[in-house]
Amino acid sequence: MENFTPVAGLIGGIIVGLAATLLLWFNGRIAGISGIFNGMITIRRKGDVLWRFLFILGMVAGGVVHQFFMVEEMTYQPLGAPLWLLIVGGLIVGYGTSMGSGCASGHGVCGLGRLSVRSLVAVVTFLSMGILTTFVVRHLLGVEL
Repeated sequence: MENFTPVAGLIGGIIVGLAATLLLWFNGRIAGISGIFNGMITIRRKGDVLWRFLFILGMVAGGVVHQFFMVEEMTYQPLGAPLWLLIVGGLIVGYGTSMGSGCASGHGVCGLGRLSVRSLVAVVTFLSMGILTTFVVRHLLGVEL
């Protein structure tokens, strides 16, 4: 287990939980990334786009800042999956978040934190389908990542 980083994971989890809690307390919004991103593109109510844009920008900026201050040099490893499979996977995920009324961040982080039964069912479904998809892609289609 060369990538086991419990302290970094704990700190990251606390930051994500705090961000989700603050967004709910101060804006009354659920921190579901697919919903935030979709609303940024489709909703045109005054004042509703800026906070969404800043939230997404903060996520990207967090990754950039983390990479900038990393002590160890990380190496980029491209995925071994064909482009068509990545596109199909992205479309399926997008359809699934629409059909499930939210994504893993909205249901898994925020919904479970609010003890939502609907979110529990969604998270179990996400995990089950992820396991099934991994099996199909790796063992039936023979794609090695």
